[in-house]
Amino acid sequence: MRILVTGGAGFVGARLSREILRRGQLGGREVKELVIADLFPAPADLLADARVRGYAGAMLTQGQLLASGFDGVFHLASAVSGECELDFDLGLRSNLDSTRLLLDSIRASGKASRFVFASSVAVYGPEQGNPMPERVSDTHLPSPQTSYGTHKLMLEYLIADHTRKGYIDGRSARLMTVTVRPGKPNGAASSFFSGIIREPLAGVATTCPVDASVSHPVSSPGTTIAGLIRVFEADRQDIGARLALNLPGLNVTVGQMLAALEKVAGKVVRERVRFEKDERIAAIVGNWAKGSSADRAAALGLHADASFESIIEQYIADCRSQPGYPAEALRGL
Repeated sequence: MRILVTGGAGFVGARLSREILRRGQLGGREVKELVIADLFPAPADLLADARVRGYAGAMLTQGQLLASGFDGVFHLASAVSGECELDFDLGLRSNLDSTRLLLDSIRASGKASRFVFASSVAVYGPEQGNPMPERVSDTHLPSPQTSYGTHKLMLEYLIADHTRKGYIDGRSARLMTVTVRPGKPNGAASSFFSGIIREPLAGVATTCPVDASVSHPVSSPGTTIAGLIRVFEADRQDIGARLALNLPGLNVTVGQMLAALEKVAGKVVRERVRFEKDERIAAIVGNWAKGSSADRAAALGLHADASFESIIEQYIADCRSQPGYPAEALRGL
């Protein structure tokens, strides 16, 4: 198989790429070539693998690469939520225009690739006449209240239409917020969901921009990657007629996250987090889902993380074993 991972130099994309290479196959077929496309070069450990080809640059400039035909595509490349709110045109280019180019290229190649799109829980939002339940389900009507969520929903429909026409074999996996991410904060409004755990463990004081009562569905990196691969490998009849589905999420409040941090790492680490409300971030997060359910993912054998303590423990273990985690990540323990 020849596989493309867009956004493959990012945290989730690189981890997905490593897992594909570790397995060596998808759906019982050998992965002979893994192509990683991103704005930035892929991590050195990935590029050192003879099966990997890396491309760096804006997707809108990579038409020749994208037109070369793939057996499977994981499309993770995206401008994130905060970026899209601050720069409307950037969001349109990075999310809509780039994906349209990718789909056009696949259609022109004549090879109906298996195509997994990394959508988001951000497709859900409160709207007059369509209030959000405590837990958004696969069947709840999406009504996004951010540009990012709107782009994700638009692309879900575009992917479904390309699938209907037989140009791709598409499915959209709605990711929950992935935490804990290593490294520096990014432009996502959800960045603090990692920051309030990552920074204290590194010995750095940080602020939480929302109230402790804020609730949201989250997922560990490992659970997220398992979900993406399972959705890729699933037969069409197992996915069902509706091609977009929620991946599992652990429904947790900020207060519960911090309590878990204290339980795992101690009071001194927890006390490095203080609350300092950011009205812009709070307004964005206030329109997000407070919780989710994932019955269709459960039918595929996927389940949420057992607890937030287990998510923190996974991060600590990853810091000690995974590439890409800074040496000082656990300096605060």
